[in-house]
Amino acid sequence: MTDFDYRQWSHRAADWAADYRESLRDRPVRPQCVPGDIAAQLPEAPPENGESMEAIFADFERIVPPGMTHWQHPRFFAYFPANAAPAGILAEQLAGAMAAQCMLWQTSPAATELEIKMVDWLRQAFGLPPVFKGVLQDTASSATLCAILTMRERALDWRGNKEGLFGQPALRVYASHRTHSSIDKAMWVAGLGQDNLVKIPTDDSLAMERDALAEAIRRDRENGLLPAGVVVCVGGTSVGATDRVAEICALAKEEGLFIHVDAAWAGSAMVCPEFRYLWEGVEAADSIVINPHKWLGAPMECSAHFVRDPKPLLKTLAIQPEYLKTYGKEGIVNFSEWSVQLGRRFRALKVWFLMRADGLEGLRARIRDHVAWAESLAERLAAEPDFEIVTPPMLSLFSFRYRPGDMTDEALDALNLRLLERINDEGEIYLTQTTHDGRMVIRFVTGAFDCQAEDVETAFAVITRTARALRDG
Repeated sequence: MTDFDYRQWSHRAADWAADYRESLRDRPVRPQCVPGDIAAQLPEAPPENGESMEAIFADFERIVPPGMTHWQHPRFFAYFPANAAPAGILAEQLAGAMAAQCMLWQTSPAATELEIKMVDWLRQAFGLPPVFKGVLQDTASSATLCAILTMRERALDWRGNKEGLFGQPALRVYASHRTHSSIDKAMWVAGLGQDNLVKIPTDDSLAMERDALAEAIRRDRENGLLPAGVVVCVGGTSVGATDRVAEICALAKEEGLFIHVDAAWAGSAMVCPEFRYLWEGVEAADSIVINPHKWLGAPMECSAHFVRDPKPLLKTLAIQPEYLKTYGKEGIVNFSEWSVQLGRRFRALKVWFLMRADGLEGLRARIRDHVAWAESLAERLAAEPDFEIVTPPMLSLFSFRYRPGDMTDEALDALNLRLLERINDEGEIYLTQTTHDGRMVIRFVTGAFDCQAEDVETAFAVITRTARALRDG
């Protein structure tokens, strides 16, 4: 492809992208295909010779969009959002054109210094104190892994990376049993083992029981195990479980444990001061993760990892072979030393574009609307015959299930799974399920960047209509 061809086709791609966004409401949220449909349309072997962009683009339009789940669809009410605001998309195009490797200050000075500034803008937006510094990781899973590795090294007096874990005492990390599975995976990757992630029970408010945590730490110490850290949950993925942050942080500080707060989804809502009560006491944390690529509109991947003190993180992860050293420059930051991966994308550009284009008030307005719409829908479903709200709204997330007549829990689980499948197969909206206290429930979460009140109204109509049709056979 020549530079001239690139100019022509980049314009074509931009036009396609704008048309795509405008047409989303006319598309099913989830694709109407079965496993293998897409692969069957692709050749078995790569081409020996180059093909025309006309043919490539035509195949893209024919094969790819019909086989995609449309995460930017305004009626995407599943999982958590993974938004891509228009300003962020533009920034991604520019970053892609420059195709920089942003591992060191000297490899991309503007990217590094913009990242320092954008992390601080986010810190201010979330109401965190100035002591917190940070980095833009790819996802919350990576940020959590970095936190677990730091817990490990700190507890072992920085011997783990050098000596390995053989012969070291078993390290224990504590979290609510309602935390995200990324905590479990971080324990695997960090070499600490699934059995050493101690799942603490929660109370009726879905918060970690402080006394149960204290007892688990005491018991482990008595048994010769080594407590290393606590993961505090703010807005768990399943049903929004949230720990009492100040209470758990105070106990962890007393016990000398490293504190990581997982606020990957709910943290974005902290741009609204009225929601900050949900993480009161967070300033005591050592590490916090929030995903602007979920609810704020920054395209994937963009996870803000804040740390009270960068030194333990760098002591855990920084490695400086000769070919990565920068001579003659003082006071620089090399963000590859703050993360597991060496290669880094120019993530800060999309945060800069997004925050300037929408402003904090624009971002706050969307989140407030999403919360209000979810609360309203929960109230309407609760007032309908045969529906129950299983977990009340936590910000814009709640769970419900259809409960017609006198049925066993097993029968209700099966019925709600059929209801979910029928809703998603029809394609007007997209929902996902979870289990809560052993029951299968349906999650509903607003958060799509272009969602409007009428989209939530459509959700109410689809849910109730489909449930009654299922009941009537």
